Amino acid sequence: MEKVVITIARQYGSGGRTVGKMLAKDLGISYYDKELLKKASEESGINEGLFAGADETLKNSPLLRITRKVYQGQLIPPDSNEFTSAENLFNYQAKVIKQLAEEESCVIIGRCADYVLRDYDNVLSVFVHAPEDYCIEQAKKKLAMSEKEVKKFIQKTDKQKEEYYKHFTGREWSDARNYDLCLDSSKLGYEKCVAEIKSYMRVRFGT
Repeated sequence: MEKVVITIARQYGSGGRTVGKMLAKDLGISYYDKELLKKASEESGINEGLFAGADETLKNSPLLRITRKVYQGQLIPPDSNEFTSAENLFNYQAKVIKQLAEEESCVIIGRCADYVLRDYDNVLSVFVHAPEDYCIEQAKKKLAMSEKEVKKFIQKTDKQKEEYYKHFTGREWSDARNYDLCLDSSKLGYEKCVAEIKSYMRVRFGT
């Protein structure tokens, strides 16, 4: 099989991460989620903890809603005061994502990978979504919260994803035009989501 990268963006509780793991296992290719932070740390020499911390700080910052730092591909040099800024940490994650797309077939979860790799011909971008009640039921299996708390948590988490995505891409996270394939996991189930992605791969890439 030629190198193919599948990026997966997903609503919380939709099972997008599970779909990604199942797909990677089925295809016998690598799966990248938080592993990207370690790789970006190794690439930049910046402590891995700063990458995770910056993500959380940025997601909780009101500046995320009112500012845009659309990714352009540049890296800020080590002698700059902005070397460890949230924007440059994202730049290094994006650099790692591009390197992976050039080196191997893999599944990449989140990290605006669909945007970072938008000009790559070997990339299939997927958005996994589901109705709110389904996401709540799935999330309740993992979260020790009341239904009301779970609902609030999902809304907050998806809002953060939406703002993070718009901050670095200038695009709307849930806009179907950003993706090659949008799947409702509540109607298909995880296994059929995997099957649909593989079918699309066969049609588009002949694999």
